[in-house]
Amino acid sequence: MMLPFDLPFDLNGGQGAYLAAALFVAAFIRGYSGFGFSAIFIILAALVTNPLPLIPVVFACEITMTAFQARGIRPHIDWQRALLLLGGAAIATVPAIAIMSRLGEDQARLAISALVLMLSLILLSGWQLRRPIGGKGNLGVGLVAGIANSAGVGGLPAAAFLTAQPIPPAIFRATMIVFLTGIDMMALPVMAANGLTGVDTLYGVLLAFPILGAGIWTGSQRFASADQKNFRRGIVLLLTVLSVLNIVRVL
Repeated sequence: MMLPFDLPFDLNGGQGAYLAAALFVAAFIRGYSGFGFSAIFIILAALVTNPLPLIPVVFACEITMTAFQARGIRPHIDWQRALLLLGGAAIATVPAIAIMSRLGEDQARLAISALVLMLSLILLSGWQLRRPIGGKGNLGVGLVAGIANSAGVGGLPAAAFLTAQPIPPAIFRATMIVFLTGIDMMALPVMAANGLTGVDTLYGVLLAFPILGAGIWTGSQRFASADQKNFRRGIVLLLTVLSVLNIVRVL
């Protein structure tokens, strides 16, 4: 496919069209359920290109999407839980990104896909906690999420633990959105310091804006009538299949 302009990251027209569609799907899922955007987009992107340079683009998009949703989620945010999760993530962000930034393309694809597969299987297991975890537990979950966020999938560990607790869907969605925004704001300057951002990152974000807006708006319109439990399970099943495909591709 020929385009009248060059795409960032040396993408060709076919890859660009595929990634645009993947971005819309991921943004729709974020608007609908509050999580899954980064993991869905990164694992889809890994099928056609090196996912590492795209992670900062995804994080910038995640932060931008919060602006679309801020008014609707504000009354439902569990701030104590979100801040504890963010505290744990802050401990792991710098060393985890430093390690991930030194991986080659196939190593990065394998590491990301294996991590997504492991976390997806935990989510699919239906594991449940009888009561919400306390402060130390949330800090620990945040630490794991900070490590996973070096691969662009920091939301999955938090989603696994929040899903396993008796938390209303609106609070789950709002708290996840705040947490994801916070860990991405932590990660971006660390990624810049490790050479993972540049002009192509900015170009990619600018190209993504209209797609993000359309996806978030469409997904948010469906939230009120959503069957969140089944929808989240569908997301995790998709992540499981895609992560296996990526692992098979590398091996």
